[in-house]
Amino acid sequence: MSSTSSDDRTTPPTVWLAHGRHLGSDAADVLRANLQRRKDAGTLDDFREHAATEDTPDRVLEARWRVGAEVTVRARLTLSPVSSGGQDWVLAAEAEQPWDLMWPSPATMFWPGTSDVFWDRDAATGLRLRELSLLPEDEKDIRRLLRQAVRSSWAVHVVVHEAMTTDQRGRRPLAGMLPPSLRHRVVEHRALPHQLPVVNWALKDFGVEVPRGGAAVLPGRPVAPGYNGRDFAVRSVFLDGSEPTELLATVTRFAGLPKPLPEGGREAVTALREQWQLLTMEEELARERALVQMYSEALEAMTKSRDLYREAAERAGEALEIYRQNAPAPLEPASRDPQTGSPLQQLGRTFGRWKETLRPAARDEAADRQPD
Repeated sequence: MSSTSSDDRTTPPTVWLAHGRHLGSDAADVLRANLQRRKDAGTLDDFREHAATEDTPDRVLEARWRVGAEVTVRARLTLSPVSSGGQDWVLAAEAEQPWDLMWPSPATMFWPGTSDVFWDRDAATGLRLRELSLLPEDEKDIRRLLRQAVRSSWAVHVVVHEAMTTDQRGRRPLAGMLPPSLRHRVVEHRALPHQLPVVNWALKDFGVEVPRGGAAVLPGRPVAPGYNGRDFAVRSVFLDGSEPTELLATVTRFAGLPKPLPEGGREAVTALREQWQLLTMEEELARERALVQMYSEALEAMTKSRDLYREAAERAGEALEIYRQNAPAPLEPASRDPQTGSPLQQLGRTFGRWKETLRPAARDEAADRQPD
């Protein structure tokens, strides 16, 4: 697993992310069967399914394979049911070096490549990832769809304007001509000739304008640093079945931008890195050694703390003993007769006798002063 540090808000260059929807309830069975076929064919090194619990009802599957010159890829797919039916899936893959778009798409490692299994739906818009989609006829629906595409989708959305009515050759999907790792991350929208004003009105707030007969790559949210609507617009796209070289280069360039993590993307990357369980024998051994080392260091720290505490207690005891030996003897309290009471009581009695003695003399003096 790559430990390359990166900004928490930016997708690491080693990571591949996708978010889609499977229209059915058998997604886990489809995944399990395809992963087993891949493993039997030697495409996958191994895969594993996590047991669902009450705390984590989502299904989680992990897979590991190698690409290029023995570069290991680890991927984690999470299935979550949705209220409208079907299951959302989040797929996070990470390689041991920066991701190469010419590597196989992680989606094809988990999902079958056949078109009869509807797993390749964009979770935000519901549109297929491997096909082109005509924009709806209603203007309100167009605005709603394009805003969802910009604000909520993890995919790369491309709008192509058909300047004139085209035939089947002009409806060739863009995904099949893209690098393998981009084919399941792109949604292609087709605007009919009369829909261009509505499209540009809907995209005005996002700083994007689709040229007549051209195409534009939508920014997404958050907007990637360095994105400018003019730089990712293609002025003309020939819809005659030929390869749109400039448009393909523009989409690929956009995919290479350092993009901020989408909502939920950080959690997917963190789970891939911190909750990974599909370990090789060497990795299991390394992990156990690391645990032994950690416990050994903790035990050593506890032992050292105990010894320091014992030494401090012994020194405190020695200091107390020295103090006791050198302290001056306490003064003995003055002995007194229990019948006489305390000195304060004795003083009170003395003062009372002196007052009684003064009283007769005071009376005699007062009598002498009275007139006859």
